[in-house]
Amino acid sequence: MDFNTVFSEKIKYCEDILEKFIPSKEEYPSIIFQSMRYSVFAGGKRLRPVMLISACELFGGDIKNAEPFAAAIEMIHTYSLIHDDLPAMDNDDFRRGIATNHKVFGEDIAILTGDALLHHAMETMADACVNQNSINASKAMKAISHGAGVYGMLSGQVVDVKSEGKKIDGETLEFIHRNKTAAMISGALMAGACIAGADDESIKLMGEVGDKIGIAFQIQDDILDVTSTTEVLGKPVGSDEKNEKVTYVTMYGIEKSKETVIKLSNEAIDILKSFGEKADFLLQLTEYLIKREY
Repeated sequence: MDFNTVFSEKIKYCEDILEKFIPSKEEYPSIIFQSMRYSVFAGGKRLRPVMLISACELFGGDIKNAEPFAAAIEMIHTYSLIHDDLPAMDNDDFRRGIATNHKVFGEDIAILTGDALLHHAMETMADACVNQNSINASKAMKAISHGAGVYGMLSGQVVDVKSEGKKIDGETLEFIHRNKTAAMISGALMAGACIAGADDESIKLMGEVGDKIGIAFQIQDDILDVTSTTEVLGKPVGSDEKNEKVTYVTMYGIEKSKETVIKLSNEAIDILKSFGEKADFLLQLTEYLIKREY
């Protein structure tokens, strides 16, 4: 398997899925749909939907049944980025190499766009649960909703915001990483396994894989915020320092951070190896994320 080719094909597939589920910008009121599409189609690795589809494939599921959930999780991820960039949060002007949503549409519409994407994601998943009439679909919706909610991404974001400018300990930092970033990646992998009808133990293991990949992913982000450039990342570097955020890098240093990324990724790879050759893409994706530069 040529990883880069397969990854590109999966990204394209997820782009096509999003095109099916995001409303046309011609609908009324057009500004909200234009704004939704502006941020959803601004680029990105489509990591969460790709993982969801790949987990479904790993356990022999029908990826057509996974499509609404893949679209929904990317909508939720995009809403979180729009809100994260707002003046009241990180106050960033660029994301993925273009102006952030609030710089183009205004702060009011950006807030509403985030709300719109979250609610449309929930409606998209609810429709799939009704249409598929399947407990597996309901379990997938629960996994994604949990990862995005008050026991996942939202709580991580709350603690992250309230920790700015404060001295925090390693336990608090791990809570932020585990919830703000890893919970949605776990949700994606668990949802894909659920749709395929995987057993509870396998679903649990996929959640553990997502937790390890997610924390490693966030630590790598912390590293790149210090070592990369705005041109490479497509967003401002040094924003953590600007917002007085404690990161893994500021707490433990670059070398320790790199070591932890490799350690967690290898632990995730060891779990994936237990599923045999069918997990090859997810295994290679994990290795790719260790070395990513953006």
